Amino acid sequence: MATAKDGDTVKVHYTGKLEDGTVFDSSEGRPPFEFKIGDKKVIPGFEKGVIGMEVGESRNIKIPMKEAYGEKRDELTQQISRSQIPPDLKPEIGQRLQMQQPDGQPFEVTVSAMDDESITIDANHPLAGQDLQFDIKLEDIK
Repeated sequence: MATAKDGDTVKVHYTGKLEDGTVFDSSEGRPPFEFKIGDKKVIPGFEKGVIGMEVGESRNIKIPMKEAYGEKRDELTQQISRSQIPPDLKPEIGQRLQMQQPDGQPFEVTVSAMDDESITIDANHPLAGQDLQFDIKLEDIK
């Protein structure tokens, strides 16, 4: 039977969990997730975990943070004055906001702290700094 390898387009069902078992994402109730191995559209550890699987096989993989979203980087957290945000925006801790880089490219930040004068925003991926686990079932190889 064929196994998944670099260059294959695969379809998988998955459930992603934190180390404490908290589910952060799942394909349950949706069509299988499709991606091409080697295109670097998914985290490296996920690709590595699928390589060598056969259609119908299930696997639990553990992905260290360095092969997931990397370490949390302090330089991606900054404090901004409330005067820099639209007056109608009422930020809350944990809220995701979309901002723009100087070149106009959008990016997301999370409100991580705030007081009367300022808010602290964090541009790290929400899963940065965490080891992840995935239950994966390979549904198809093209």
